[in-house]
Order: sequence, then C-alpha cells, then structure tokens
Amino acid sequence: MRKVIVLALAVVLFSMSADAQSRSQNSSTYRTALGVKVWDGGGISLKHFFNDRNAGELIGYFYRRGVRFTGLYEIHGNIEGAQGLKWYIGPGAHVGFYNNDYGDGAFVGLDGVIGLDYKFNGAPINVSLDWQPSIEFGDGRGFYGGWGGLGIRYTF
Repeated sequence: MRKVIVLALAVVLFSMSADAQSRSQNSSTYRTALGVKVWDGGGISLKHFFNDRNAGELIGYFYRRGVRFTGLYEIHGNIEGAQGLKWYIGPGAHVGFYNNDYGDGAFVGLDGVIGLDYKFNGAPINVSLDWQPSIEFGDGRGFYGGWGGLGIRYTF
C-alpha cells in the first residue's frame, strides 16, 4: 500500500507545470503544498492557504493496521526576522478506521494543532513540524498526544 502511495505522490509531483514551479521557487510563500507527514507512522498531507493567514490541511495517516483522515484549520503568523518561517495553531477533526489491539471499528475525534512551517526561498519545498493532540470518542478511546510530526511537501 505504501509503495502505491509513494508512486502516486511521485507522479503528481513530477506532473506539476513549469509555471507553478517557477512561481514557488521565487518566493518564500506558497499557496498549496502536497507531500508526506512522518512520525511514528506516515501519511499524505495536502495544505492550502485560503489567504495569507488561514490554511486548511488534509492528512491521511496510515498507522498500525488502520487509517485516520484528519482535517485541520490553521491560523498562521509570521515570525519576525525569519523570512519564510511561520507559527500556526488551530482546531480540527478526524475519523479513524482501525483493526488492531486498540480497538476495531470507526471512531471520530477532535484535534488541535500547534507548529512551525518553513518555505525554502528559491526551492519548491516546504517543511513543517507540529504537535497534534486529539480526543477520540468511543469505547476505550480518549486523549492522544502522539500525533503530528514532520511534514515535507512540494509547493505550487
């Protein structure tokens, strides 16, 4: 499954137009980014800015014989003196489908996120590092503080 995801991501990244690449390379800002999120497991991340301060991020995590789909609304702020570096914070929600020792079935939850986002000036690359605590509802569910991670994305 991961090989198919990596292959699909590679095809998407290489099919980006030269125009989008040149726009992204010449700036320390970006509009949309697609890539991976790495922590104890892995996932695919799509982040899109609605304006200079507000973005949405969709994440598909693949974890311990299950998947989790998360949507986040992120409020960004510049860090003075560090071009391309922003802090962000925001709320979100998720749905997880698990078949493991922690429970079988579908579960929903609320998420928060706090992190840093950096866009390399002169390259179509963005990295982020965040913490994404969540509360999951259902039998045997509760607070989880181990979500989040390192995001590496291609910007366009």
